Amino acid sequence: MCGIVGYVGPRRATDVLLGGLSRLEYRGYDSAGVAVPEDGTLAIVRRLGRLANLREALGAHPLGATSGIGHTRWATHGRPTEENAHPHPDCSGAIAVVHNGIIENYSDLREELAAAGHILRSETDTEAIAHLIESYFEGDLTTAVRKTLARLEGSYALAIMHAADPTTIVAARRDSPLIIGIGQGENIVASDIPAVLEYTRRILVLHDGEVATVTPESVLVVAADGSVVAEPEMIDVEWDLDAAEKGGYEDFMLKEIHEQPRALRETLRGRMADDGEIQLSELDMTTEQVAGIERVLVIACGTSYHAALVAKNLIERWARIPVEVDVSSEFRYRDPIVGDDTLVVAVTQSGETADTLAGVREARDRGAKVIAVTNVVGSRVTRESDGVIYTHAGPEIGVAATKTFTAQIAALTVLALKLAQAKGSIPQERIRSLWDELLTVPEVVEAGLKGAHPLDECAALFIDATSSLFLGRGMGVPVAMEGALKLKEISYIHAEGFAAGEMKHGPIALITEGMPIVVVATQGPTYEKVVSNIQEVRARGAKVIAIATAGDDDIRRHAECVLYVPRMTEALSAIPASVPLQLLAYHIAKARGCDVDQPRNLAKSVTVE
Repeated sequence: MCGIVGYVGPRRATDVLLGGLSRLEYRGYDSAGVAVPEDGTLAIVRRLGRLANLREALGAHPLGATSGIGHTRWATHGRPTEENAHPHPDCSGAIAVVHNGIIENYSDLREELAAAGHILRSETDTEAIAHLIESYFEGDLTTAVRKTLARLEGSYALAIMHAADPTTIVAARRDSPLIIGIGQGENIVASDIPAVLEYTRRILVLHDGEVATVTPESVLVVAADGSVVAEPEMIDVEWDLDAAEKGGYEDFMLKEIHEQPRALRETLRGRMADDGEIQLSELDMTTEQVAGIERVLVIACGTSYHAALVAKNLIERWARIPVEVDVSSEFRYRDPIVGDDTLVVAVTQSGETADTLAGVREARDRGAKVIAVTNVVGSRVTRESDGVIYTHAGPEIGVAATKTFTAQIAALTVLALKLAQAKGSIPQERIRSLWDELLTVPEVVEAGLKGAHPLDECAALFIDATSSLFLGRGMGVPVAMEGALKLKEISYIHAEGFAAGEMKHGPIALITEGMPIVVVATQGPTYEKVVSNIQEVRARGAKVIAIATAGDDDIRRHAECVLYVPRMTEALSAIPASVPLQLLAYHIAKARGCDVDQPRNLAKSVTVE
């Protein structure tokens, strides 16, 4: 959660900090603040609410320093208030700290610090860090930080300044992302790459336990044991700042919906060799090892969980391997049965999802082979898993996942084909046929995005709604569940996704006159049963919005509004069927005046449990 930016160099720091924070505001927007050196101390300016409030305050009282740290917050400990906003100072005001993550032993630390005479003014766990550093400081900030880190239990990404050394930032991380943009005579600490791209594409990736001392001319990284890291991990970012901007679209979410054809092409690119072999070298498994897998367990949260449900359908259908899908936050606490014949697949867009990372550790401790499906190179999950399948969706700024969801499905579909090929469970000719059709999915999505859809007409059915149901069968079930999640995330209308056959077992009691019901009714083996379900809800006064296959004119007799998708094999229909539901949620939210990019109470990357 939250966004961190720190700068040392020749520019006015507040300009860099505000620019970087604006590109990280999707990570949290309860409050924001900066700390910069001024007259031998640190000037700290914090404001409740969106970054615009902080920008206005700094505009009224400009600060000319050329170094500083900044933060945009998503509250975990303490209410969203100005007192709880970051940066947090020590007693003297000489030290300031910004922090992402959760310090689990903060309560004990606060009691210890208070007993020692420290005055703590906030409700946060972070403030304890500033006072601990103060207690250990004897002239060298890095040493004081390292002593402090030894006392902390939990997760953190930290940027720290001391007024006595105003051109130095000390940065550290554990289980929360932090990078350093390497420039010419300037360096930028940040919790995500978009914050630094205006100035550099050269990125130093901090690993867990590492502490970096950052000045305008140098970055010194030491490991947890104090040894110097001679060759820190460096990456060159291929996408530029424009990729993190709206590109002419009204919102990031709309832009990212329309970026899905490219994201899908990039994710599928090079995944089949000329001889027909599915290429997943990142798994770091031989064909014999893949063939020896007897069980698959997929762990994920939120939207990634719905992608995992699609994977279950495909793997069981094609590879004939039993698959279990578990919510990451439940997996580690239920004493799961996993062993060396189990493949655990961890699906996480950011690669930093705390619950999923905890599940990865649990699975590995029990002897399972773990692979990750993620969009972020160098993220935590890539280092804690045995192998990785990258999606190549590019940066996703909108909080509600769109292109990362469909890219996850694409990557998991490739995995399902790989398992089927290794097991020999379907003929090679069938694998080649499925692959060839899978390669057409980006074009199918592109055609669907360019087609004329009665979205405003469909959205109008939801304007006064307080609740909605999403129904589907087969591949339509996870599509319906994801559609419901998108609607409630950005429009604040209660929505639930169900297997349509379950409707008569309780949910039908919720249906009232005029209630909007979305039904995934694409062509497939259960199409006639879905039509019967539509008739049942219409008999109770519901208004039906159908997702249907192009050419199905008959469905119009059963629905008030129809959104068509191009025809595809049912096994590959989840991606094309999901896109109109993303657009529908978007149009409903816009019609209701909601902020689609930064919905209330949500943050993009859930790096705390």
